[in-house]
Amino acid sequence: MIVGPSHRYDKQPAVRVEGHQVFDGAAAWAEVDRHARNGGRRTPLIVVDTYPGTDLVELTAAVHGALPEYVVINVEDAAAKPIDDIDALIRANLTNDRVFGVISHHSLEEFYETDRLAGLADRVLESTQPTVLIGWGAALVPLHRSTRVLADLARWEIQQRQRRGAPNWRCNNGDEDNLRKVKRGFFVEWRIADRHKRSLFPSIDYVLDTNRSARDAKLISADAFRAGMAAAVSTPFRVVPFFDPGVWGGRWMQQAFDLDPDVENYAWCFDCVPEENSILLDFGGDIVELPSIDVVFTQPRNLLGELVYARFGAEFPIRFDFLDTVGGGNLSLQVHPLTDYINDTFGMHYTQDESYYLLDAAEDAVVYLGLKTGTDPAEMVKALESASRGESTFPVEQFVNAFPAKKHDHFSIPAGTVHCSGANSMVLEISATPYLFTFKMWDWGRVGLDGVPRPVHLDHARRNIQWNRDTEWTRENLVGQVERLAAGPGWVEERTGLHSFEFIEVRRHWFTEAVDHDTCGTVNVLNLVEGPEAVVESPTGAFGPFVVHYAETFIVPAGVGPYRIRPHGAGIGKRLGTVKASVRGTETNRGKSST
Repeated sequence: MIVGPSHRYDKQPAVRVEGHQVFDGAAAWAEVDRHARNGGRRTPLIVVDTYPGTDLVELTAAVHGALPEYVVINVEDAAAKPIDDIDALIRANLTNDRVFGVISHHSLEEFYETDRLAGLADRVLESTQPTVLIGWGAALVPLHRSTRVLADLARWEIQQRQRRGAPNWRCNNGDEDNLRKVKRGFFVEWRIADRHKRSLFPSIDYVLDTNRSARDAKLISADAFRAGMAAAVSTPFRVVPFFDPGVWGGRWMQQAFDLDPDVENYAWCFDCVPEENSILLDFGGDIVELPSIDVVFTQPRNLLGELVYARFGAEFPIRFDFLDTVGGGNLSLQVHPLTDYINDTFGMHYTQDESYYLLDAAEDAVVYLGLKTGTDPAEMVKALESASRGESTFPVEQFVNAFPAKKHDHFSIPAGTVHCSGANSMVLEISATPYLFTFKMWDWGRVGLDGVPRPVHLDHARRNIQWNRDTEWTRENLVGQVERLAAGPGWVEERTGLHSFEFIEVRRHWFTEAVDHDTCGTVNVLNLVEGPEAVVESPTGAFGPFVVHYAETFIVPAGVGPYRIRPHGAGIGKRLGTVKASVRGTETNRGKSST
């Protein structure tokens, strides 16, 4: 088996935050109670607004146990509309499709009865007993003064709970197909929840980490939360990677990253997807886990840069993830939607342009990319339809190019290009963030890990395939587009992509000595693709040394400006390599190179 340097990859990276306290268990609620009793109200009032997916039963029990003198009111039970009414409201967003919906622009207020919220406010104001309002939307109760707690939760943790049988918000769908649960979250619940959460940030008093257990949740003050967000964007940082098996998954990461050897395979690692990942904040050894999207929401200009923020809003547009097929199988044959199609059909304002960077590859590795010259669209669609009905297998190599792939090759894949990675490859996928919009055309006759055939979307696919991307066009535009740009003592800079149809620029640096970089006012995402260890430093001392290991992805916020990467530790005396992605055309000092 091919495999890279092992057991140095940090699976729990953290951002250090100085000068703040972490409260957990009963001490957390004692702190909240103290704040509520000093809040100027005759009767203490605590509002705990939760992210959907939080275990309300467990959280309510924890509050009852720590604050027995308080009345705890579940705002969802008291004031939310019946789920049938909510389903009717969002029916057009959910669609009948197993995977795809339409992005919701509903507000959380639409899920609640206004008069019942007002009635709750009257009840609380008339009460002489300390009260806790709890649930997603608790802050909607119209009260002027309260102690506000945001109980936060990362999307990946929500998905893990749903796989174990948790339902969507207020739904009775615990045993439903998990893809449909994710669809409801992605297109509706998480969109509404993020907008609601952002509206709460200016007024919260505390943030509660409920990623592990609501019973033992960790609490930090709003000041500590804001300090953590500011600390993240003052230095290079990493989000918490997560790993997932798949029908085509391999074993490269299992060995290289020291993962659980009893798991059958690992297909994916989401190494930089802030919408899904967590970020760990280290308060003097006390670790608090929060959604990394909170950094994007609270620090968009410092993180993204003015021009990226102007183009995308508070959204992180660059995704790095791993696709491991070493000892596994081919990915599904697929295509991603064109920008006009994804916007018109699903309400997403940019599309999933991507690329494959080969971290490692066996001698027989290939990337399927583009259509063979002379392919008849009608003939190919007919063959795909026959295969989807189980009448035949799809003869992939009759219609699709199979380019040999070796370590450090880079293949651009603009939306509309038919593609998939073949077996025995370790791919670093560098792409735009919308991760869900993949139209599978052929999945090699497989079923998913749940035993159910994986969804195929031929109708969507045929509307997006760019039939003119034939063998010659693909070879000339998408394969091996390496251009040497600059060199200096002990370093070389190359441009490796992406295609001009795509908004991401990728630069590769080979170095044995220190090499200078500059964010030029736009966020940089990097991965150490060669060599065991490097250190990222500030030439002005603006941040402390940041050590990275082989295959680790790290983010350099736009506000960091100049930074330097050099070999470190086991990497000294070796040839190292990084790839760096940024949004093309967003440098604020156009005349200055990023190196």
